[in-house]
Formats: sequence, C-alpha cells, structure tokens
Amino acid sequence: MHQKRKAIPKLWALPRTGTKYLAVSDHNQRNSIPLVVVLRDMLKLVKTKKELKGLLYNKQVKVNTKIVREGNYPIQLFDTITLVEAKKNYRAVLKGKRIGFEEISDKENSIRVYKVINKRILQGKKIQINLEGGKNLLTNEKINPGEFVVISSDNKISKIIVLKKDVEVIAIKGKHIGKEGKIKEMFKEGENTIATISHGKEESKVNINNLYAKI
Repeated sequence: MHQKRKAIPKLWALPRTGTKYLAVSDHNQRNSIPLVVVLRDMLKLVKTKKELKGLLYNKQVKVNTKIVREGNYPIQLFDTITLVEAKKNYRAVLKGKRIGFEEISDKENSIRVYKVINKRILQGKKIQINLEGGKNLLTNEKINPGEFVVISSDNKISKIIVLKKDVEVIAIKGKHIGKEGKIKEMFKEGENTIATISHGKEESKVNINNLYAKI
C-alpha cells in the first residue's frame, strides 16, 4: 500500500519532492512511519526495498528489541530500531516539529517509555495496563491512566513516572510540539490540566495530554 509523497504527514522529515509514491505502515498509519521509509529514505541505511527484505529475512532488524519481518512495520515516536549485524541502534525522536532519528547506545536501546492509556482488572484480580502504541502488560503495580512507565527489554516495569513539578517532559503535539523542559507548575483551566514548562529562559503552557515523560 502506498500514498502520494505530497500527502505524507507533516511529522515526516522528508521533502515533498522526489519519487511520486511512498509506502504506508501496516497499521497505525496516522502516527507512524513505515520501516522501509525510515531505513531507506530517512536514515539511508539501505538503498532499496529489496535490500531491506534481505535484512528482514535474515532476522537482522529489531524494533524495540524484537525481531520484525515486515518492511511496512510502523515506527512510532520513541521506538528504537536495531541493525543486528551492524550493531547500530536508533531512536525515533522529535527534532523540532518533525520525527527524526538519533543513534543510541545498547543501554539506551534496552528501555522505552510508554504512556498508560487505560487499565482493567482481569480474572484473579490481575491488572492489565494498556499502553500507547497498542502494547499491554500485566502488573501488580499501582498505576493510573495518564502516567508513564519505563519498560526494560525483559518486558518489566523499571520505573513509574507521574507528571508533577520538576519532571522532564516534551510536548509531542499541539502548538508547542517539540518544546522540552521541566514542569514548573500544574493548574486547572476549565476541564483541562495545564503544565507550565520551563525551557531555558522561556516558558510554555501545555495541556498535559500533549506531554510525554522523558528519562
């Protein structure tokens, strides 16, 4: 499945000129970039889709430490990509108002932050938390929707982050997208909770629903 280059989301750090069509992700198309576009067109680590297929066939590509086999696998903000033989890791980050990629260490690659979307009680009083991006996890931890968890490569929660004063955050959508810094204060504005973010000598007031915790 493909889309016209001129119609690609503004978050994609790609020029609107070039090949007429680009691939789309297998799912979550609105908030992701297909793996083939990332490795070929953005990072330029493969030259063709055929070259990528060879890497996938030989289990040379991991996303969030798990082997993937689809060229159109969706890469979302904060996901990590590993090229096994090359021993290279990259994380999807915001660079300004667009998604870019930065090389990271093996240690950084072993963890990822997820936002808790909701939770439910299963049989046996087990708690299932549903995370942004479609991931879910069973836990005995006391975690509420809107909080963040740091997940290690063994699929365990290593840290819970609650948005409050002095927590490091980044705005991932809205007019302040890309702004990052510490929360200075939080207050109610109608039905919304607003956080004042201090970054350098400037401050921005951001709806907490537009924020993501940093580690």
